[in-house]
Amino acid sequence: MTTETLAKDAIADYERPANVDYNNVTYQRCQFAYDHFAIPYITGKKVLDVGCGHGYGTAEMAKHAADITGVDYSAPTVEANNARYKAFINLRFVQNKVPPLNFPDESFDVVTSFQFIEHLEARSEFICEAYRVLKHGGVLLLSTPNVKRSLARNPFHVHEYTFDEMKSEIGSVFKSFELLGLGGNEKVETYYQKNAEWVKRVLRWDF
Repeated sequence: MTTETLAKDAIADYERPANVDYNNVTYQRCQFAYDHFAIPYITGKKVLDVGCGHGYGTAEMAKHAADITGVDYSAPTVEANNARYKAFINLRFVQNKVPPLNFPDESFDVVTSFQFIEHLEARSEFICEAYRVLKHGGVLLLSTPNVKRSLARNPFHVHEYTFDEMKSEIGSVFKSFELLGLGGNEKVETYYQKNAEWVKRVLRWDF
């Protein structure tokens, strides 16, 4: 790995949700998916978590899943995750640049992918791969930013979806699906509005 690649990975780490003050809102948004939304679907199941990053969410889900594999493109991240979470006997991390997914057909009951697809060029291919590795009747749980709620362009995001775009892309592969919106409580919405005003002022100087 070159020095340039290491530098890019270090910068990209700021986009990976982590439980730190500068990234707390992003962390909490992702944590809701791991701690609440996913649990009924993954309990007792064999799960693949794609785009796992530092693995904190994968480890949370390991408390409920029968078996779970986290996937990340970064070899150092995968190595660190396997060391950090070695106490979980039902959890492992593997390196895999996505797509494709380097697993056999019909390998998993559930595929999770939270705040990841927006980073991909080959998004349709990823959805097809998720479908391929799911067992018959399996479930894909996917979250991604709603472009209409984004305050400014994110240099790490290749594409952010509208509801109609996601409906079209998911519907071309999965015949049965449901799209949901994730909002916040009054405190979160107040933060969002104040942040939107601040971003608007900054963008006045963005040429």
